[in-house]
Amino acid sequence: MKIKVLVVDDNAAQVSLIKKYFNESDEVEVTLSASNGMDAIDILKNKSSEFDIMLLDLVMPMKDGIGVLNYMKENNIDKKVIVMSSFGEEETIRSVCELGVKYFALKPFDMDNLKKVIINLVKINRSKEELIELQDKDIQIQVTNILHALGIPSHIKGYQYIRSAILMVYDNPGFIGGITKELYPDLSVKFNTSMQRVERAIRHAIEVSWLRGDIDLMEEIFGHSVDIDRAKPTNSEFIVTIADKLRLDMINVK
Repeated sequence: MKIKVLVVDDNAAQVSLIKKYFNESDEVEVTLSASNGMDAIDILKNKSSEFDIMLLDLVMPMKDGIGVLNYMKENNIDKKVIVMSSFGEEETIRSVCELGVKYFALKPFDMDNLKKVIINLVKINRSKEELIELQDKDIQIQVTNILHALGIPSHIKGYQYIRSAILMVYDNPGFIGGITKELYPDLSVKFNTSMQRVERAIRHAIEVSWLRGDIDLMEEIFGHSVDIDRAKPTNSEFIVTIADKLRLDMINVK
């Protein structure tokens, strides 16, 4: 899949040169262009999915490159940016770097080198996104495996509620202190039901688990938090303990 580039420069000859160079590339293509900062902002608002990285000139009419970078920062727009400029003053370079720019290309620049920079910047970003996606899928699989081993059948309502709750607490430990006041309301909205039904369904799923689950696994997971011979864990204990186990397992893997 080709890397898609937005070129923002009021110098038509420069834009044409960049387009011509990348038209012959198998890895990079220019999909969008703008001749001033206002048009660039319009693209950021309406067509941000159509490019992976922006080549941005600093000196332009209507709104300059710094104005575009400030707009991106104020609106939390996370796009890779390479600044192109004829001015290489240290203060200018420092200013754009503080606004999140990844590379400063001083005009006239070598097109082959620019191509390498574009590929490296986008590949690093894509690799991070793929890693996060793989980790998310791995966690979801681990939650599913644990719940099945604990004897909770996937067809009962409490299964989906518990599974979602564990993933939510794993992603946001802040939920730990607010299972009833924060987590249940979020689950009730997600599944279009009441908080009372969420609580009851989770309680029922835990009761089923205590009758059908793997005793050794229960002892391993809950042995230190509840008396496995006397009492089932509360809803909160069940959810938080499994989320903590997953978090520790991930740390040990790393």
